[in-house]
Amino acid sequence: MMTLTIPPKSRLVACMMLAAALGACSKQEEPAAGANTAASSTRPEASAPPPAVAPKVQGMALDDLRELATNALRENRMYAPAGDNAMEYYLALRDKLPDDATVASALTDLMPYTVIATEQAVTREQFDEAQRLAALIEKADPNTPALPRIRQSITAAQQAVAQRSEAEAARARAEAQARAQADQQRLAQQQAAEAEAARRLAAEQEAARQAAERQAAERREAEQREAAARQASAQQQSRPAAQQAAARPLRPISMPAPRYPADALRAGTSGDVLVEFTVGTSGEVTDVRVLRANPPRIFDREAVNAVRRWKFEPIDAPVTTRRTLAFAPNE
Repeated sequence: MMTLTIPPKSRLVACMMLAAALGACSKQEEPAAGANTAASSTRPEASAPPPAVAPKVQGMALDDLRELATNALRENRMYAPAGDNAMEYYLALRDKLPDDATVASALTDLMPYTVIATEQAVTREQFDEAQRLAALIEKADPNTPALPRIRQSITAAQQAVAQRSEAEAARARAEAQARAQADQQRLAQQQAAEAEAARRLAAEQEAARQAAERQAAERREAEQREAAARQASAQQQSRPAAQQAAARPLRPISMPAPRYPADALRAGTSGDVLVEFTVGTSGEVTDVRVLRANPPRIFDREAVNAVRRWKFEPIDAPVTTRRTLAFAPNE
């Protein structure tokens, strides 16, 4: 027969191991009790707890209970999960063997662990789990001094959760009122915009005059551009044949897109880079430099690296040109 026996001289060592063992038990308890946390927080008034010892445990044979209790202690399942822990197994053994001193000693040693675990469940607002553990404590020793304090702490914590829920509801009502006020402000802004539109109608004559002046200025600019184009055409005709060939449009063969910097992509940063580069007679790109970058120093390196990989059809003479590379995270 395998049972738990802790000599008096070993009690001090057992107490010193309380913190470490309790932490391990809490990790095992949280997956089982975690599902109840949200429900307990939003439903502070817990329903009547189930029996302290699960019916399936209560119906087990003595040998099975002894073996399972020993395994549970070995694996630090002192009070959790429900239906498979040392407390329930020893409580079931005590119901069958009320005068067994070994069982009574085991329950006495397990009591501090269960009390602390109950207090931790209350702190985490896992009220269903706290009620289950309190039921284990009450069944093990209904006269234990910690039980009234535990019951009171559960009630107080449930009331605090209820008060917090009410505060959250009040905050939601305040937010709804603020939204209503914002809607009223938007209506007032819309009315002001309509008044502004009426004022703009009164200024149409002035706007028409300014538009006429702009058209006249555009005509003058167009005439200047035509004169400049005629002058450029005359100069083009006087250039040597090699320069004329170099002035022909570049025909790209390969223009791989620049790599998007990882930091800029994560930040959603967009921008553009104006580069100047020279295309040699073989079509290779040389002398790449950045003329303007917006924002500075974010996309410069990738823009230069991309342009250096560009390839154009061979030409008769080197050509220096400019291109703007755009960076947009959604492209």
